[in-house]
Amino acid sequence: MPEPTDPVALTAALIRCRSVTPEDGGALAVLEGLLTEAGFICTRVERGGVSNLFARWGPKGAARSFGFNGHTDVVPVGERAAWSHDPFGSEVIGGEIWGRGATDMKSGVAAFAAAAVDFIRATPPDGAVILAITGDEEGDAEHGTRALLDWMTAEGEAMSACLVGEPTCPNRLGEMMKIGRRGSMTAYLTATGVQGHSAYPHRARNPLPVLVRLLDQLASARLDEGTEHFDASTLAITTVDTGNPANNVIPAAATATVNIRFNDAHSSASLTEWLKAEAARASDGTGVEIGMEVKVSGESFLTPPGPLSDLVARAVEAETGLVPALSTSGGTSDARFVKDHCPVVEFGLVGRTMHQVDERVEVAQIEALKAIYARILAGYFAQA
Repeated sequence: MPEPTDPVALTAALIRCRSVTPEDGGALAVLEGLLTEAGFICTRVERGGVSNLFARWGPKGAARSFGFNGHTDVVPVGERAAWSHDPFGSEVIGGEIWGRGATDMKSGVAAFAAAAVDFIRATPPDGAVILAITGDEEGDAEHGTRALLDWMTAEGEAMSACLVGEPTCPNRLGEMMKIGRRGSMTAYLTATGVQGHSAYPHRARNPLPVLVRLLDQLASARLDEGTEHFDASTLAITTVDTGNPANNVIPAAATATVNIRFNDAHSSASLTEWLKAEAARASDGTGVEIGMEVKVSGESFLTPPGPLSDLVARAVEAETGLVPALSTSGGTSDARFVKDHCPVVEFGLVGRTMHQVDERVEVAQIEALKAIYARILAGYFAQA
């Protein structure tokens, strides 16, 4: 029997790959080598200049297949001089491994890859184990997990259930898992009037009062009071711009951007209609036109508490002694794509330092996370 796969050494190897999104930096090759040697069938899925990795152990079209999803791309380092250690050095200091991606989420990918390899070697399951790993999560996410799922559909590949290994715990490993996420959408607003001299405002149509009035309406609105599994939806004004350097000129146009994080009481379509109605109300009778472009990052979704969340919770409690809270907090993740394919939940490390200078994670957490993932696999295939 081969030696157990070391998730910390695998994390270190991945951190040394300079995979700043959308660059791969060799990270997928590291995983592909490990998984191929263990008997996984590996396929590179390339789209839009992005490389992704699909790996399956077991028969194609198996009646039962458990999948893991994660990403090896990372956000930029930022100011290199601000780091205490080489952001791609993967040094272990004080019981922590340091480097970009140590938390988000090369450690999570290493943990589930190591758990999967050891599991199929020790107890080959009656079914399939699938790893869907992307290099495009921190960027636009157009050609990452979406590309993998599109390819899987075309090739007849499928996961019966999936766990996304994103960091989910605020302070202690085991305290929280995600069973859904809020939706996210951004509206780009342009108010267009008529330029003129500020001393003769009657000869102009100032777009700014109309835009400001609209923004006040939007920011003051209470979208909802929250739902059973979600906090109240929120709207944030993120920028207002005129590009007007003159104090005696009424500008012809002004722009603003708002971001909405919404729960399952809404859809992006219903919120878009609300935004349009509010814009019409603000501009009515003013002669100022308000144009709008909406970009939807993802709809809200929920995997109702049940067999999958129970399976994960039991494994987490067995290893940590904690019963994870079922949460829908935080930003978006690739689970928003996976939810259209199969039931999905998220569980991973403590995320305190993700995207920060001096990103790092405790070595013991990575080892514990591998053990949790191994329990999840064993529990899933032990079910009747």
